[in-house]
Amino acid sequence: MRKPVIVGNWKMNYTIPDALELVKRLKMMVSEVKGREIVLAPPFTALSSVSKALVGSNMTLAAQNFYWEDKGAFTGEVSAEMLLDAGCDYVIAGHSERRQLFAETDEGVNRKVRLALSSGLIPVVCVGETLAERESGETFSVIERQLTTSLRTVNISIPEDLVIAYEPVWAIGTGKTATPGQAQEVHSYIRGLLKKIFNDAADDIRILYGGSVKPENIDELMTEPDIDGALVGGASLKADLFARIVKFKVPEMAKDTEHYL
Repeated sequence: MRKPVIVGNWKMNYTIPDALELVKRLKMMVSEVKGREIVLAPPFTALSSVSKALVGSNMTLAAQNFYWEDKGAFTGEVSAEMLLDAGCDYVIAGHSERRQLFAETDEGVNRKVRLALSSGLIPVVCVGETLAERESGETFSVIERQLTTSLRTVNISIPEDLVIAYEPVWAIGTGKTATPGQAQEVHSYIRGLLKKIFNDAADDIRILYGGSVKPENIDELMTEPDIDGALVGGASLKADLFARIVKFKVPEMAKDTEHYL
């Protein structure tokens, strides 16, 4: 039974006071929400403060990135141990912006995923194609390369300990959104790849959609059988927008009830 996950990725936004004000508003707006996980990913500087502010709430904490070594002379990097110390439960690995702007590779993502799992963090592993790759018919080959390399030699005992996020790069921050059908097609393909890697456990691994998610499209996206939540960017910076996304509404019986509650 796949419990939906909504992750708010704040990216490089908000000082500590701004972050705490947003958390304060969200706590009032989503306190009654049940049956889904709500995860906030503020910048590194605000992690510890936001963690304290989330105590007693129905929200948990994620980091946006980390390094694959335990400790050492890696100026400017943050370790898994540091994230756990700051109160994180989740960590994003291989976000498209990290891949595009900071030259992260599938092999590097793989090292991060393995360390996250061994450290007790739940990795949110991001995959997705660019507009040029989609237009040239490479979507599935790109997804297969990214996912299979990122998950090479990865073992999980609990399917909920791994989350995948499909980010069509052409839809991030552009205002464009993959249609629910387009998103479902790729999510279904990802589910098939996961079955080759993890066998039946793949049925319980959550796959999120990330690409200009907003209140206007979340309900329709969440009706698709293999979409188990969202990785939200810009809309997560405004309490009212993110709260509406968290409170997505799916018509009764729209999903396979065996895997969706």
